[in-house]
Amino acid sequence: MDAIEKNLLAEVADLHGVPEGAYNIRANGQMAGRNTTAHIDIVTKTDKPGIDIIIKPGTHNESVHIPVILSESGLQEMVYNDFYIGDDCDVTIIAGCGIHNCGVDTSKHDGIHSFFVGKNCRVRYVEKHYGEGDGSGERIMNPTTVIHVGEHSHFEMETTQIKGIDSTNRVTESDLADGASLVIREKLMTHGRQEATTRFTVQMNGEDCSANVVSRSVAKEKSHQAFFASLIGNARCAGHSECDAIIMDQASVRSVPEITANSTDASLIHEAAIGKIAGDQLIKLMTLGLTEQEAEEQIVNGFLK
Repeated sequence: MDAIEKNLLAEVADLHGVPEGAYNIRANGQMAGRNTTAHIDIVTKTDKPGIDIIIKPGTHNESVHIPVILSESGLQEMVYNDFYIGDDCDVTIIAGCGIHNCGVDTSKHDGIHSFFVGKNCRVRYVEKHYGEGDGSGERIMNPTTVIHVGEHSHFEMETTQIKGIDSTNRVTESDLADGASLVIREKLMTHGRQEATTRFTVQMNGEDCSANVVSRSVAKEKSHQAFFASLIGNARCAGHSECDAIIMDQASVRSVPEITANSTDASLIHEAAIGKIAGDQLIKLMTLGLTEQEAEEQIVNGFLK
């Protein structure tokens, strides 16, 4: 890989060399590297672009890296990745996509990740999106994540986009079985004329399942963000959604939280807050010697941390 591709891998997957454990690296529409282990297999799909990641029951303390990078301007692709996670597993999955576009044509990556999680599992899924390049061509990503959480399993998703993506439509759908739990943490920043839409839908079908969906975002300059979160309680369950956004310059932010109780034993809460940086926060940091711009950067970084 060249220096640009290595930098993209570092940004989206914190990879500075060959990762340990199982991995599949996709570069410019082709497989650039793969490794499997005794407990984790990765198989190329034969009917459409993408891979199947098969994690055997009882797999513990193992990880899977599946980053995607695009460095050719004008490349557009759609991939389908399915994860089959057996019972009693404890694994970490690192995904993410990086686009470097120095040309005039649009570069675009769309992906659908589907998770089929067995019983009594703990899964941590980390997804980061990043764009760079001084070309006039757009960098577009539209990730879709579908999560089926089995009985008494815990699924934690961390999704981050803080730089360089001109347009994104981020969709996450999940359903929870008895005793299952889902935690989603989103961090998002837009600037320029970028647009970002996030849609979370969680069907809480099982008795005593729970969901906690939290989004923190910063909208700068003339960018636009829209956040939709829908929690549907179909049994005895507990659900919470929260959207906190900082708005700056001429940006706009829309937040639409929704909760639906189809059971008298469903306990659901939603929260939403949009506001600018407080003046007293800026003044306090500026008295410590920071410029106004440096103070703003400190506040934003702390908010998204």
